Amino acid sequence: MRIAVLKERAPGESRVALTPETAKKFVALGATVAVEEGAGSGASVTDEAYREAGAEVAGAAAVVKDADIVLGVQAPDPALLAGANPGAWVAATFDPFRNGDLVAAYAKAGLEALSMEFMPRITRAQSMDVLSSQSNLAGYKAVLVAANTYGRAFPMMMTAAGTVQAAKVFVMGVGVAGLQAIATAKRLGAQVSATDVRSATKEQILSLGAKPVFVENVAGIEGEGSGGYATEMSEEYQKAQAELVSSHIAKQDIVITTALIPGKPAPRLISDAQIASMKPGSVIFDLAVAQGGNVEGSKPDEVVEKHGVTIVGYSNTAGHLAADASALFARNLYNFLSAFWDKEAGKPVLDEEIGDAVRLTQGGKVVNERLQAT
Repeated sequence: MRIAVLKERAPGESRVALTPETAKKFVALGATVAVEEGAGSGASVTDEAYREAGAEVAGAAAVVKDADIVLGVQAPDPALLAGANPGAWVAATFDPFRNGDLVAAYAKAGLEALSMEFMPRITRAQSMDVLSSQSNLAGYKAVLVAANTYGRAFPMMMTAAGTVQAAKVFVMGVGVAGLQAIATAKRLGAQVSATDVRSATKEQILSLGAKPVFVENVAGIEGEGSGGYATEMSEEYQKAQAELVSSHIAKQDIVITTALIPGKPAPRLISDAQIASMKPGSVIFDLAVAQGGNVEGSKPDEVVEKHGVTIVGYSNTAGHLAADASALFARNLYNFLSAFWDKEAGKPVLDEEIGDAVRLTQGGKVVNERLQAT
């Protein structure tokens, strides 16, 4: 069983899908591990560290030759995998709803694409969930960047020269990233509030010491879809939510937006008019900027100033913490493959529940139900 890892080639991608820690664990399972030269450089991992862990380090073509499994952060171009064994697995993120051509190319190449974003939200798959591990770091980083951009202090400070007021931080979307953003802003001393379309998150917000901001006057609203993800809301709810948020947002110093809906563009949470209502010097961090953005006018990897408000958003926020993001991503991949490792066969054998959920292509065809339904 040969496991190959290539250097990431997507612009700005500094993470790597294998660390010396997980390389050593794969070798202990009986696998041969091969890593492209320089693959870990963006995440502060040297080629020597991989060698010490028992991995081969070579050029891309030599690494991929006869590979049974290829691991990636972002799925590599199928052309790079020409030397892999027929039907080789590729476990990576594919962004399948937006990258239909890439998925089709994998099918045509006879590769078995395993999309880590499609990992089901079930208890036994939590340790395999790359979206959660990366979102956790992204929520943390978003607050640090916003704090650094904001021209004032976060905590309340009582000094001989007078009192510095605590910054007011509003987190929109209370998933994994939002919860970490709340916790980080609280640790920095800010006055934190948060909102979400899922009423079940109210208790989570309170448990972190933040103030929940929810629409109370629209009955029968529940924005939780399958697997704990948010769903699109009714027009009535959206209108009521917009009115509530507009009055609240005008009083905030920092806003962190984190809302995503799988398979669809990011929902618009903040309009230009709402930005204009904020105080000059305020900061918005749009964590959904790569999926179209929650904030009107936000642009990936650009600092935009509108109405005196600074709007920031990275296309790959977790990648700005490359070493930790890589360590967690690599563990997710190891947890995924090792959970299904058949010692007698010397390879992983996926079950239906998780295997069918993540498998995009097999036998030259696109086989995932979620893609066939779109």
